[in-house]
Amino acid sequence: MPSHKIAKISSDIARVISEILFEEAKDDLLKTTTITGCKVSRDLGYAKVYFTSLSSMDKKTIVKEVNEASSFIRGKLAEKVDLRHTPILEFVYDDSIEYANNIENIIKEINESDEDEKKSENYNG
Repeated sequence: MPSHKIAKISSDIARVISEILFEEAKDDLLKTTTITGCKVSRDLGYAKVYFTSLSSMDKKTIVKEVNEASSFIRGKLAEKVDLRHTPILEFVYDDSIEYANNIENIIKEINESDEDEKKSENYNG
């Protein structure tokens, strides 16, 4: 199957799962979950769904809870997406946003220390 078709299916699955979590989930943890992406295998049998959460729970507990709800989410997904077989869903916590924020903070600190050095050089000079 062409990769653009798989990318389209991945995008559709991520969008529909977001809608399911927002509109149909009764669990507060699922309502605090944001889908950040999805990768579907070439045979459409499996889908890794990447997410973040606003919950204060630790990541392992969140991943466990969301994966326990995957059969419910998969059932709702099957109703809404026209695929011969609905892929098995694996939810993975997406650390990329936290990683990007950490890098941004490091760069900001470096820039601030450079500005402080320039100010002290101008003051001493």
